[in-house]
Order: sequence, then C-alpha cells, then structure tokens
Amino acid sequence: MEVNQPLNGNGSGHHHHNLDKISAAGLLIALGIVFGDIGTSPLYVLKAIAGTEVVDEEIILGSLSCVFWTLTLQTTFKYVVLILKADNRGEGGIFSLYTLVRRHAKWLTIPAIIGGSTMLADSVITPPISVSSAVEGLTKLYPDIKTVPIVIVILSILFLVQALGTNVVGKAFGPIMLIWFLMLGTFGIINVVKDFEVLRAINPMYGLRLLTHHPGGFFLLGSVFLCTTGAEALYSDMGHVGRANIRIMWVFVKICLLLNYFGQGVYVMSLKGQTIDTRNPFYDIMPEWFLPFGIGIATMAAIIASQAMLTGVFTLISEAIRLNLWPKIKINFPSDQKGQIYVPSLNVLLYIGCVGVVLYFQKSSLMEAAYGLAIVLTMMMTTFLFSYYLYAKKVNMWIILGYFCLFIFIESCFLIANLQKFTHGGWVSMLIATIMISVMYIWLSASKIKARLTEYEKLDKYVESLQELSKDITVPKYSTHLVFLSNASRASEIENKIIYSIFQKRPKRADVYWFVHVDTLDDPYTMEYKVKTIAPDDVYKVNFRLGFRVPNKVNLYFKKVLEDMVKCGEVDIRSRYESLNKHNVIGDFRFVVLEKFLSYDNQLSFFENLIMKAYFFIKGFTPSEDKWFGLDSSSVKVEKVPLVIRQAENVNLKRIPWQNNG
Repeated sequence: MEVNQPLNGNGSGHHHHNLDKISAAGLLIALGIVFGDIGTSPLYVLKAIAGTEVVDEEIILGSLSCVFWTLTLQTTFKYVVLILKADNRGEGGIFSLYTLVRRHAKWLTIPAIIGGSTMLADSVITPPISVSSAVEGLTKLYPDIKTVPIVIVILSILFLVQALGTNVVGKAFGPIMLIWFLMLGTFGIINVVKDFEVLRAINPMYGLRLLTHHPGGFFLLGSVFLCTTGAEALYSDMGHVGRANIRIMWVFVKICLLLNYFGQGVYVMSLKGQTIDTRNPFYDIMPEWFLPFGIGIATMAAIIASQAMLTGVFTLISEAIRLNLWPKIKINFPSDQKGQIYVPSLNVLLYIGCVGVVLYFQKSSLMEAAYGLAIVLTMMMTTFLFSYYLYAKKVNMWIILGYFCLFIFIESCFLIANLQKFTHGGWVSMLIATIMISVMYIWLSASKIKARLTEYEKLDKYVESLQELSKDITVPKYSTHLVFLSNASRASEIENKIIYSIFQKRPKRADVYWFVHVDTLDDPYTMEYKVKTIAPDDVYKVNFRLGFRVPNKVNLYFKKVLEDMVKCGEVDIRSRYESLNKHNVIGDFRFVVLEKFLSYDNQLSFFENLIMKAYFFIKGFTPSEDKWFGLDSSSVKVEKVPLVIRQAENVNLKRIPWQNNG
C-alpha cells in the first residue's frame, strides 16, 4: 500500500505568491528589499567615472549616455522586462533559473556554478563600498575624520544583528528607501534645471563616440558598469515581493537614479579643467545645511543595501546546499518572515572578508577599482541560462539568437573593460570566486562519485529476515522503532550498507523498521511525502519530496508522518513491551545515520581520489549528517562505513606451506 500526502505548515501554497499582484505594501517592501544595491550606486559611479583626470565635458556626456543606455538595456530590458519572466513558482535568482533548465542539459551546471560563485564573491565588496562611500561624506564636515573605524563599527553591528532576524527592522526599510530615492530625484532635478544641455546624453551617439573615438574611453565602461551591479539582485529578490511590484517600482527608481546621475553630471561639467579626486559629486550637489541629513540617509540606505545583499547570499547558499553544490552547513530560521534565514558560518566568513576589504583598500575610491569584475561574470552566466530557458520554452530561434548575441556582446565589453581592474584589486573578488567555484565543483563531483559507487539491494528479499530478527529475543532489543536515512529513492530498494548495518555490524533488533529518503525537487516550496507499507507493522519506506528552498527538518516532518499514519490507523507506534503497551506509552525511536569514509583499498582514479580527499577534508569542517537533518542528537546513532564498495581485485597473494624447522 502506498500513501501520498502533502505536509502541512509552510507548504507550497503558503509560499506561492501571486507574482503579478500589485499592492501599496508590496511596492514599499520592494523599495526596501530589492533596490538597495542598485539604489546606492549614485554614491560612487560619477566619482569613479571622473576619477583623477581633468574634467572633460565630452567624457562626462559620453559616460552619462553609457549610464542611461546601460540602465535601459541591461537593467530594464534584460532583467526587468525579460528575465523576471523566468520564475520558478514565484522564485528568482540564478539557481532558481538553473533548476528550470538543468534537466535539459548537464553542461548547464557550469554557468550555474560560475554565476553563483561570482555573485557570492562580489558580495564581499558590496557592503564595504556602499557603507564607505556613505560615511566618507563626513569628510566634507570634518576633513580630518578617520572613516575606516566608523565603517568597521557599522559593518560589525550589521553582521551581529543577522542572528536576530530582520523582521521588525525590515518594516522600516521601505519608508527609508522611499526618502532616499526622493532625495536622489530632488537634488538631481535641482541641478539638471541649471543646464538642460546635459539631457543631450540621452542620445546614444555621445556614448558611442566616447567608446570608439576617445583615448581610453572604452575602459570607462568599467566605471559605468557600477550603475547596474544591483540588477542581478532584482531577479534574486523576486520571490520576496513579486514581479509586478518590482516592475512598477523600477519606473520610479530608474527616474530618480537618472535624475541624480544627470544632476551630478551638470555639477562635474561645471568644474571643466579641474579634477574632482578629493570630492564626491554626490555630496557636492547638496546644500551645506543638508549635508548631515544627506550623510545620515545615505548611511542608512547603504546599510539597507548591505542587509538585502546578505539575505540574498544566505538564500543563495541554502539553495546551493539543497542542489548538492555546497557543503551541508548549519542554517537557522530566526523569524517567520518568508525567506528569512541565517547561516552562522557564512556570516562569520563574510564579516571577516568585508572587514579585510575595508582594511586593505581603506577608501571607497580604491574599492571601486575592484568592484564589478565578478558580477559581470554572473550576468554573462545568467544570459547563457536564460537563453537555454527560451530554447526549452520553444521560443523562435532568431529571437533567442538576437537576445543572446546582444547581451553577450554588451557584457563582453563590460568584462574586457573590467579586466583592467584585476591588478587594482579585482583579483580579490576573483580569488574568492575561484575558491567558491572549486568548492562547488568538488562537492558536485564527489556527490556523483558517491552515487556511482553506492550499491542497492531489493528490499523484498530482506523482509522475512527483518521480521525474524524482530522476533528473535536472543538478540537484545536495539529500539522499538529503528529509522534509517536512505539514499534509495525507489520504494523497492535499499543500500547494501544499511543491510550490513542491521544484520552484520551489530544485529539491530527493532519492532518496526523505517527507511526514510529525502528527494530535493526543482520546485522551490513543495512539501509532500509518500509512504510504502512493505510489511504491515514491521517495515515501512517513507519518501519526502521537498523543494530546494524548504528547510531540512526531517525530525519534524517524520513526526508529522507518524501523526497522519496513527490517525488513519496504519501503524501502531506504542511500545511493544507489555507493561508499557497497556498504558499506551509510545515506543522509543532511534535514527541511524551512516557516515561514509574513504577507504585505502579503492580503485578510484588519481583524479577521483583527489576529489574525494578534498571532499572529506571540507566535510571535516561541516556539521555531522544528524545535525544537518535536524535530528534529536539523543536518539541518533552515527555509524562510519567505507565509501568504496568495490574491493581491490586480482591480489597476487600466494599461500605457501608452513616449514617446521623446530
């Protein structure tokens, strides 16, 4: 008999948002969560473009033209119009996109790994550059102030509060960001009206002339690219606020951003023949009396942008774990807010990385030189995956080709321009990305090797033996209910390692044997289970079908399964001891988790051996399987078993007679 049921609680229905529903609350939350990264770009983009060179009107107009068309083509057309269409049950982001297409081609894992890794790497620079750019405004009021300690204190508080969750603070994000964007637009307009000539930059010819005719103009794309670095976040955060709210709010956000960029452009062009190396146009266009307020609002906006980035990174890692691309590390759920998770080990590593970036670069102007190189690779990988998504959806090939060629060309130009940042600090994010890619590759490869080496047996042929062992009173009872976590997805199969553990390692007598398997699905929030009764009241197989964003709380889910089965009269979970049974005492449950190790007598190739050694080395820093599955440690037995089943063959060992030499 087989029973299929959904799990209650945070099921798929609870999580599946109406993507195209618009609400005032949704619009405000979108401002607070989605647009933080791209919204704080005006703090440093014009400053990076003007750099330390003498101000040249042609360069400023050309750069503003590039900014306008980058926000129009890259952010608006690619992300807001097109890629937001590719939702997985309301969820976005590079791994959600990957789950939509991975069944079609195995090689799509490569762009997913590169894209996810580079996004993680750039997140180490996002908080330092945003917070530093905001805090450095204080130098206009107090020229001798040391900003580095202030930035480190702000970052320390930011990372410290992650463990508490951001449910309450999150409600204030929207209104603060609304004030921020209104401030951007207001000061932009005040300066644009001083010289409407700056609006000529909307003409793409100014941008093309800068890129093709001006010496070194092409490499200014590295600084121009900073205006769109938060575009990937728009897609990643779709699940939090819905597609329609993002699209509506983007119109407002884009207008405010462009007004501010153009307003800063008017100011910078007024300094023709001078340099702005010690100034920041963002703060220079504010009246002096407003500066304290402007710096305060900018700092809050930078903190909100950093918070949104951290939430995105935690979500990205939790998805990578469920997709077998990352080690199983501890994940906490500090609040009931949708998508609110906390990864303690990652929080510590990101904090160390961010503080290291601040101490190494000291100034935001130097961070600009390192920023953007990694995220442009993320965008290129998204282009690959989305092109394949269009192909899977049977979109006209000419449309797919047009999309692919247009955006690969644009992003290749940005990549080439950003490559000059490598020696100026870009190597920092690329080094982090390389480490991330290596970890993901090792983890995925090791999972494939383990799957290949795992041998399965037919469960039916052991049912009689299990029933006999259950009744054999000469064997001490191990537990009333014995639960094994199994890799076998088929109801009829079981790993031979589990059979070995039950019958040979130490006979484990139990009244009821449970074999539990967890399937991770491409659908993000599915929570279902199937029960197969192998032998009534003796042997059961339970298969959980969990989405890749569902928390791994097997202990909790298993209790829910038992409740359902008891209600339906399918199983008796009372103790089988007579004295306890008549008082309806529930029997004890014991979980057995098999932890594999790499034995020496294996026949793996040199490369596979290297992969597995790296895998077990990394695994040494992660929690044990029982903690990962959320099992109660008091009722868990962890057994170590060799990974490799195939023993070394053709051992040329010859027996010789014993010589009795007295």
